[in-house]
Amino acid sequence: MVFDLLSSLRGIAKLDQVRIDNNAFRLHYKATVILLVASSILVTGRQYFGDPIDCIQRDDIPQNVMDTFCWIHSTFTLPNALGKQVGVDVVAPGVDNYKPGEKRVYHRYYQWVCFVLFFQAIFFYIPRYLWKIWEGGRLRSLVLSLRNPVLGSDERSEQIALLTHYLKTNMRYHDSYFACFVFCEILNFINVIFQMYIVDAFLGGAFSTYGLEVLKYSEMDPETRVDPMVKVFPRVTKCTFHRYGSSGDVQRHDSLCILPLNIINEKIYIFLWFWFVILAVVSAWVIIERMLIICFPHFRYLYLRSAARLANRNHLTDVLDHARIGDWFILHLLAKNLDSLHFRELIKELRSSLSEEGEKFKPRNSIETDFTSK
Repeated sequence: MVFDLLSSLRGIAKLDQVRIDNNAFRLHYKATVILLVASSILVTGRQYFGDPIDCIQRDDIPQNVMDTFCWIHSTFTLPNALGKQVGVDVVAPGVDNYKPGEKRVYHRYYQWVCFVLFFQAIFFYIPRYLWKIWEGGRLRSLVLSLRNPVLGSDERSEQIALLTHYLKTNMRYHDSYFACFVFCEILNFINVIFQMYIVDAFLGGAFSTYGLEVLKYSEMDPETRVDPMVKVFPRVTKCTFHRYGSSGDVQRHDSLCILPLNIINEKIYIFLWFWFVILAVVSAWVIIERMLIICFPHFRYLYLRSAARLANRNHLTDVLDHARIGDWFILHLLAKNLDSLHFRELIKELRSSLSEEGEKFKPRNSIETDFTSK
């Protein structure tokens, strides 16, 4: 399954000829996945093909040894030194003389940022992957050539007749199709909340309020404010290197390390904070809309009407009176994929076909009728 997911990522930037979801869904598996993969590639290039760390070393310690040691074993800052004046009390925020017993914050996450971003992208694609499996290409088969506005009258009549026959024959049998899609939408919402929690744990509990603190920072007094981005992603840190001296005693060497990679990391995560908040709000609103559509049939008419403005209102009402929630969902997807004139003809033909066998159907205008067994 993992390899299938990775191979599927190659096509995320392509425009879908047949849309089997909505704009909110595409924000998760297109926009977010592209953003996360691009960020992962950017960090990877800087980390493994650039110079992610530079440490000031003693003359007798090779530069590459000190840099490699500090990169592998991580660097640290002192929280008590974050509020001290730079250039007077300390050389950089959080960098000061260490006293035994003083609290130190180690920064190990920067080694894993590129991997975490990539695996986050996979998690955001999973709901899309599941929906494609459950959808099974049904909508693509139903659309046929009716997306094309220039279609011969004979061909158009034949394809509309085929589609009408399918919809009439399978009326009231699409509820599971709709339920799978709603499950994937709920999974999108759960995933973005889960991702916010994971990133917060990854950054030591600093991500949950990261964006708010950055906004507050711009309004604070420049003389006393502490940049939260520097606090979470320090550009200058300390590293302690131990080695044996000439007499065999353990010698300790403190070094200042510059982390230019954190300039990129801080920008990525401040953008991700706002993006995840927006995604969570949009996804929550989509779930509320789904509940309204399930509970109030009139909302189905309004949504279908907005997607099929050329269709006759009375025809839409008559068709929806015979349709369950799954049938409405199929019609709504068809309205977004078919040419408007073709969809108008489809609704007209479907209404006529249902009217001919009207004695077999009863109007369905309440939530109870949508989920009762046949």
